[in-house]
Parts: sequence; C-alpha cells; structure tokens
Amino acid sequence: MAGPYCAMVLADMGARVIKVEPPDGDATRRMAWAEGSDSPAFSALNRGKRSVVLDLSQPSGREVFARLVRTADVLVENFRPGVMQRLGFDYATLSAQHPRLIYASISGFGQTGPLASCGGFDLVAQGMSGIMSVTGEPGGPPMKAGVPITDMTAGLLALSGILAALHWRTTSGRGQHIDTSLFEAGLALSTWETTQYFSGHGVPGPMGSAHRMAAPYQAVRCRDGHLTIGAANDRTFARLSQALGHGEWPSDPRFGNATARVAHVKELEALIEAETAQHTRDEWMTVFQAAGVPCGPILDYAEAMTHPQTEARGMVVTSSHPRLGEQRTIGPAIKCSATPLDGTERAPMLGEHTDEVLLWAGYSPDEVEQLRYAGAVR
Repeated sequence: MAGPYCAMVLADMGARVIKVEPPDGDATRRMAWAEGSDSPAFSALNRGKRSVVLDLSQPSGREVFARLVRTADVLVENFRPGVMQRLGFDYATLSAQHPRLIYASISGFGQTGPLASCGGFDLVAQGMSGIMSVTGEPGGPPMKAGVPITDMTAGLLALSGILAALHWRTTSGRGQHIDTSLFEAGLALSTWETTQYFSGHGVPGPMGSAHRMAAPYQAVRCRDGHLTIGAANDRTFARLSQALGHGEWPSDPRFGNATARVAHVKELEALIEAETAQHTRDEWMTVFQAAGVPCGPILDYAEAMTHPQTEARGMVVTSSHPRLGEQRTIGPAIKCSATPLDGTERAPMLGEHTDEVLLWAGYSPDEVEQLRYAGAVR
C-alpha cells in the first residue's frame, strides 16, 4: 500500500506516473471483489497512473526498465531491501548512470538494522511499533488501529522526502536516496505515547477513546449513542462544565488542571455521562457547539462519505472504469490554490499503457512487438 499510495498522490499532483507491474499484475488487483485483473482495491490506490507490464526476470525486460528510469525524475520502490540490488537497480547503480534521480525506498523496517531483510506489513509494524499495545480498551486484547496507518503514513513520509529532494535538486543538481519504513512510520506517530514513557510516567497502555495527556477528550455516552468531546484545556473544560450544569467542577481538586483530570479520568467520565445519558446526541451537540466546546458525532463510513462537509471538500471522486463501471474513491486531501490536485482519472487496466509508454521512451512499434513476442513486456 505505501508505495502505490505515495505514487498516487504524486499523480494527483500532476506527475506522470508509470506503474511497472509484473506479468500477473500488482497483487492488489486480486483482492476482494476483483473482476478479472481489476479490483476496487487496486482502483483506490492507483488512479491517474500508466500501467506497463515488464518481466524483470528477463534481460530484455530489465533493459526496458533501465531505459525508462533514464527518463524519470523519481523512482519509488516498495520491495524488501536487496530485491532491487539483485535486479541491478539499486540506488548506487542507477544514480551512477542518472545522478539527478530521486530514489525512494519504502520497506517494512528500512534499509539498515537487524530487521532490514525482514518482510513487514502494516499489521506487523503496528504491533512492533507499540501502536497495538495502546489501542483498544484497558484490559482488552491487543488491537490494531482500524485503518492501515503505518502503510499510509510511510507513503506520506516518502512523499515528503521526494518533494524536499526535488527542491534540493533545483540548486544542487543532484538526486538522493530516500529511505523510510512502516516500522518508523508507526514510531513517528507515537508522540504522546513516547512522551509518557520518556518522561518517566510509565509504559503507556490502552485508554479506549480517552487521551493520555488531556481530559475530557473522548467519546461519551448519550441517550441514543455516543458523542466525542474535546475539552483539552482549562478554558474549554470550564465551558463544558457550565454547559453540563456543573460550573463547580473546575474548582474541584480532582479536575483543576490537566494532570489532575487525567489522573481522575474515570471519575470525570462517570460524572459527564450521568448528564449526557439523559439527552440525545443531537441535543448535546447543539448545547456544546453553542458553548464553544469542540464535539462531533461518531459516524460510520456510509454517513461519513455522504456528510455535507465531505461533499463540500470534494473528498469523494468518481471515475468510469471499462470493467468495474463507475468507481468512487477518496479524493485528494490537499487543496492547492494555484495547482489544484486532480483525482478524477481512473486506475489503469493491466498493461494498458505498455505500448504508449515504450513508444514515448523511443522504442519503435516493431521493437515493442519483438519485446512482446519474447515475453519481456505485455
């Protein structure tokens, strides 16, 4: 997920992205609900790209790849360390031929260290980075976050490195190697948790929806469901207390500052829910919003995807796919005033652009047919 997601955002930004696939295609093409060599999962990660099928086990396939790299500004690879070197496409080799190349490697654990050669998935990285140890309810089993946060974050970290490297290249004239991993992404996200540990306040554990450094900052029970409230500082806590009819709470020693509130978070939660349980979620949202207390409903994805704010921000885009029909995916989350991102181009079919890209790279039609006959391209 990490490499394809990184490259998809580059495509949204206007980059010409060539996705090099093996003869049987990217593995996400065969995920759930696939139709032949196309799946909704693939579409969600690969819009706006050009698909080229190369057999890199063949010398002629590797030669085509090397030729494409010579035309590229950026290469993004998502293999275990060592795979690209065995193919002859490691950074040292390619940068010697193409010193302006920016080469981004995303792996499970990075290019160095005792685990560099190990495979890593989002689930493994969430477990090993500590995320699963702090997710869920106290006393419950280890729980992963509901979304693949280390995969997506690693892709965004690589994207940040690529954009910085492109900027540096404008003055230096040189490319560079960017190395990040799912494991490091998980660690990088753990700011509050590592702060608790490093400052000597114990090993952090799961807290349900609560915050380990501010309270109340969590989901609370209403008469017809749950609502999130974010009273993360003294001023907002005073507003919340007044809205709940308990203006005396900020003077209570248990709740007088953030440290005290966190220490007595369960007591505070019980007192809040004694009030919120008496009325509906919508009634409390009206009260809290009027009082200036940040709050929000807990939506499922059907509700989130049809919410007016989602629509207003253009966060659902639609494209038409020859095999899958109309496809809706998450739109670009970055809004640029002068160079707006475009997420409306569909994902490619397997090998759809092989001829187009090879002809663009300087191959003649006869050469393309010879490569196809040899099985080097498809």
